[in-house]
Amino acid sequence: MTTLLLINPNTTASITDLVLTTAKRFAAKGTTLRAVTGAFGPRYIASRIGYAIAGHAAVDALANDTARKDAVVLACFGDPGLAALKEVSRVPVVGMAEAAILQATAIGKRFSIVTGGERWKPMLEEFVAAQGMSARLASVRTVAPTGADIARNPKAAMALLAKGCTACMREDGADVVILGGAGLAGLAANLKSAVDVPLLDGVACAISLAESLAKQKPAALGRKAAPVESIGLSKGLAKLIGSP
Repeated sequence: MTTLLLINPNTTASITDLVLTTAKRFAAKGTTLRAVTGAFGPRYIASRIGYAIAGHAAVDALANDTARKDAVVLACFGDPGLAALKEVSRVPVVGMAEAAILQATAIGKRFSIVTGGERWKPMLEEFVAAQGMSARLASVRTVAPTGADIARNPKAAMALLAKGCTACMREDGADVVILGGAGLAGLAANLKSAVDVPLLDGVACAISLAESLAKQKPAALGRKAAPVESIGLSKGLAKLIGSP
């Protein structure tokens, strides 16, 4: 049996519940899912400062989770703290954006990302560049409501999201579109009929990749960094990064 830990670095428990509910729809039989919510930081990440704090919250959540897990899913599109999580985790760590981009480039030549929150556009463009995938990116399009707004009232955003996805295809040349954002989890299924190219759900992509890596059980993960002296951190995180 495979156990996946989903870390939501947003501090809104309802977003964690949404992601977990969506993940259960895509998880394979025999996969057990657990989810934790960030202990501190923004209610929903929609800016660079929120993103920076969320990276800390994500690593803190991993450090303070002592239960069994075979892989970790960072359940926030944009993957704050992903590199740090991979540095210290003893099991594979998969980010929603990372997994969605990998799947998009496997099935198409050029992909676009549609998400909520206008500040995410340059942030996601930079993330794609850091993955070495800028040449495959057709566009990043955002809608004004944040992911938190969309999660509270998804029906009100469906027309905007459909319009954005269609523009990615018709105007930007995308042959795959990623619907990004924890607050948008599960909405791709409702929009697929309105979009004439493959539409990917970030949660579904991350669960699939995490399950695959968990089964492979790659060795020599974690503890790649030298111990770090620190003050003011949670006990779990201080122990994680301070132990030789």
